[in-house]
Amino acid sequence: MTRRELLALGIGGLGVNGLVQAEQAPRGRTVVVMMDGFGTEYYQASNMPTLKKWARDGIFARVRGQMPAVTNTNNASICCGVGASVHGITGNSYLNRETGKEDFMEDAGLLLAPTLFEKAARRGMKSALFTSKKKTASLLRAGTSMVVAAETPSPELVKRYGEAPPIYSAEINHWLWDVVIDQLATRKDFDILYVHTTDYPMHMHAETARESLAHLAGLDAKLAEAARVAPDAGFYLSADHGMNHKTHAWDLDKACAARGVPVRLAISAERDKYPKHHLGLGGIAWIYLRQAADEQRVRDVVSKLDGVEEVLTRTEAARKFDLMPERIGDLVVTGNRTTVFGTLDHEMETMDAGYRSHGSVYETDVPLVVWDPRRRKLNAGSYRRNWDLTAGLLG
Repeated sequence: MTRRELLALGIGGLGVNGLVQAEQAPRGRTVVVMMDGFGTEYYQASNMPTLKKWARDGIFARVRGQMPAVTNTNNASICCGVGASVHGITGNSYLNRETGKEDFMEDAGLLLAPTLFEKAARRGMKSALFTSKKKTASLLRAGTSMVVAAETPSPELVKRYGEAPPIYSAEINHWLWDVVIDQLATRKDFDILYVHTTDYPMHMHAETARESLAHLAGLDAKLAEAARVAPDAGFYLSADHGMNHKTHAWDLDKACAARGVPVRLAISAERDKYPKHHLGLGGIAWIYLRQAADEQRVRDVVSKLDGVEEVLTRTEAARKFDLMPERIGDLVVTGNRTTVFGTLDHEMETMDAGYRSHGSVYETDVPLVVWDPRRRKLNAGSYRRNWDLTAGLLG
């Protein structure tokens, strides 16, 4: 059997110490919430009485997200219950070796591990995916019975729930939750519902900003309503990454060329189809060399750039960050807390005072909350990574 087939049967997908997997899967509905951009700093600063009551009365853990600290990588990890070395989604963007060009990493065919939905379907269970971003629908739809992307709602959804707010808004998350709540109230046949919001509000506002607090208070009210209409459901919540203000950015292509060591390609793992969020800039980058003999010279040059924290070989980065080596660069560059990488007009640019992004190890600290009275044997110590959230959901 292939690794994907074994994982689909629950073989080889153990969590940290087996405790998460040891208990039989609960009866009733399960709501998995991937709250995009909801780093621990947002959890701590927010007034979210429902979520924090769940944390007190259920399970709360501060866990680490998957590197790179970007959405597609972590969404795949949480939805599949395994790390990126297994599922193969190593960023929002990657080098498509067939075309030789940078491409978006959102094709479901790139996912090498079964989704939670596929594993549920093998057990005769039905699943629904609700997301603010259409890229998530494209990446994770395998095995679902229903997919809703608020960014591109169907005419039927618009007729029932009204026009969805634009993707560059906080309100689109609230609209999405209205759909989820209605489906929880009217559809009893979904065993698993997976809800993914957008992090646009976190890109725009720091955790203590009035706008941020209002956005999260609104989401907390939606969680309370969801629990009210679905008293049989358990709620499993975590995040993909946090967010930090970044002060400057490097274009590694231009920087290397200017220093006499041109490279084939440098890619920001953060780049996706939402440039207003982050301008395509993130805290980790892949460098593809023109020839293997350039490795040490490029490494020496890049390591001297202001804000560069590490320059790792493919093998070193795959081992350190649990990544699939075939899907990352020849070199992997990580920034400090205030540095990002991507395509710029100049080799280095200073960012605006309000610019916020992610991708680095400094955005991997996220909360994990489980509220599921049906499961009495869960232990907070079993949860160390955000993908442990779902690793044992199906027993």
